[in-house]
Parts: sequence; structure tokens; C-alpha cells
Amino acid sequence: MPNDATGAADATGDGPLGALFPRALVTGGSGFIGSHVVQRLIEEGVEVRCLLLPNDAAHTLSGVDVERVTGDITDRVAVTRAAQGCDIVFNLAAIYAIWLAEPRRMFDVNVGGTLAVLEGARAAGVPRVVHTSSIAAVGYLPGREVSDEAVRFNDWDLGNDYVLSKYISECEALAQNKDGLEVVCANPAFPFGANDVGPTPTGKMIKDTLAGQMPFVVAGGFNAVDVRDVAEGHLLAARRGRPGERYILGGENLTFKDFATLVARRAGRRPPPVTLPTGALLAAGRIAGAIADHVTHRPPRFTRPSVAYLAGRHSWFSTAKAERELGYRPRPIDDAIDASIAWFRGRA
Repeated sequence: MPNDATGAADATGDGPLGALFPRALVTGGSGFIGSHVVQRLIEEGVEVRCLLLPNDAAHTLSGVDVERVTGDITDRVAVTRAAQGCDIVFNLAAIYAIWLAEPRRMFDVNVGGTLAVLEGARAAGVPRVVHTSSIAAVGYLPGREVSDEAVRFNDWDLGNDYVLSKYISECEALAQNKDGLEVVCANPAFPFGANDVGPTPTGKMIKDTLAGQMPFVVAGGFNAVDVRDVAEGHLLAARRGRPGERYILGGENLTFKDFATLVARRAGRRPPPVTLPTGALLAAGRIAGAIADHVTHRPPRFTRPSVAYLAGRHSWFSTAKAERELGYRPRPIDDAIDASIAWFRGRA
């Protein structure tokens, strides 16, 4: 596909993605979701260039045929240089954490970095960007109601820095959908699977269960998804996503208790015996956050904002729009749990 503003209009075809977008820049390509996106792009015949931080060993890309360039997504000049000659940009780079010693860093990277990537893509003449947002940017409905892309963000009071930064960055990304640059947002739910090097807060749930360090669960629920489906959803968004739209890439809506029981059984462990009252966990989160802020200066297991955002709520989401418009088809969450268990055990 030619590197001009009209080529992306053909992204509804069914041929190899490499025929539509021969060369892609991927930010965050060494990350959990990013490494799976990179692998699928290569399988689709796309030449992949990854923008990596200077100190990123990129273990998840070991042996993977990609071009590596060094730079920071907050550096517009570096992004512009990296995007030269590319036909599409997948912007996956972000900080995913419940606590940082310097909270401002979350906004500098997740918001400022998004702006720099979009501006860099435009300056380099790239016609289309798939921006990785989050279900955190989608609004919450009470009870067991299921949210979709039409539900506007409403977690200003409960959202932590990660949640707020992802919502703001999505707004900034979609505002750049103009003047020859097409922007499509992909909104992953809570992903599980291999390559969770961090691990992410979601992967830590699996890791703690394997280590026998998950003695309780909380009330409420969430949407769990296979990271491979999230990666596939990114490619589908590149191919079929409507500019200016967002697409929830989710899997199954589960209670925390059902999910923890499923993980424990598939791992051969005992399910957590206790459902901790939300109020007690909120109090514990306040203490844990204060200790992290003033004593250890290390990430706590949870904080009051991270508890308030999830515990006692059913953060459930619909994938109907992605299924209808993109052809998205998530697999059973059992597959993701098995892959995640095998990967963490392989690193033990």
C-alpha cells in the first residue's frame, strides 16, 4: 500500500495485512500486548520496526525479525524519524501500573507520549494509526450492567492515575483523527497469557495464585481476555476499524471469585477461601499506599484507588461492536489462563 493519506481507505480487504500496510512502526513492541502484536504482524507479511527505549533489553523480541530503533515516545523528533517510510503506526507504549514514585510520569508518558506519537506519525506522512487505549477509558454502568463503547467515561472520582491518563490519552488520540491522519482506538480489557514480563497487575493475579499468595478475593467482577485475541483485534482494527472510533477488545465477563476459582483449579491449587469485604480492603489499600509513598518507595500490592476502581463493582463490557464491525472473535478464557500458567511456571 502506498504511504499516502488515501491508502488506508482500502483496509477492509481480506488479503494479507502486509499487502495493505507493508511497513509498520510499533511502539511498546517489547511489552505484553505489543510483543503479540509484533508476532502477528510478521505472520501477516508486515515489515516491523520497533521503537524501543535505550535500556530496553526487549527479551520478548529475542529471535524475532524486527528492525529496532532507539527512542522515547515522548520525543516527537525521535518518533517522526522512526515513522519515516512506514504505512501504519501501532501505538502500544504506555505505563501500566497502580502506583509510581513519581505519579506525573504516568501522564507524561501515557498522555504526552500519545500526542508525540500522533504528531510524529503525521509529520512522517503515515496515513493511519491504531492507538491502544483501554477499557479504563470506557464508562462504568452500575450493578451487573454491561458497558459498551457508547458509555462515556465517568470515573473521575474513582480512577487512579493510570485510569485517568488512559482516558485523557484516548481523547487526545481521537482529536488527531483529521487532516489525512486516520486514528482508530483499540480498548483492551484485562489480558492474560504469555510474555507478561512485568508482570502486569493482571498477570500478578496468576503468579500469586501459583505461589499460593492469593488468600482472598474481592466482590465484583471484570472482563478477562486472551492477550492473543487482543493482538488479533489490533490487526483487525488496522484493517477494518472506522477512523475516529474505539473498539472494546474483551473476552469473558466473570466475577473475581469465579475467575480465581478457575485459575486455581487449572493450576492445581486451592481456590481462595475468603471473599474480603470491600471496606476492609479499602482501608488496607490506604495503608499500603501510604507505606509505599513514605517508607518503602516500592510498588504495593494494591492501593486505595486501585481497590475502589474494581472491588465491589462489576466492570463488565460488551465486544458486540468489535465483533460486528471488525470480525473480532475472542476465544474461551481457559486458553489464556492455561497459557499464562505455563508461561509463569516456565520462568520459575
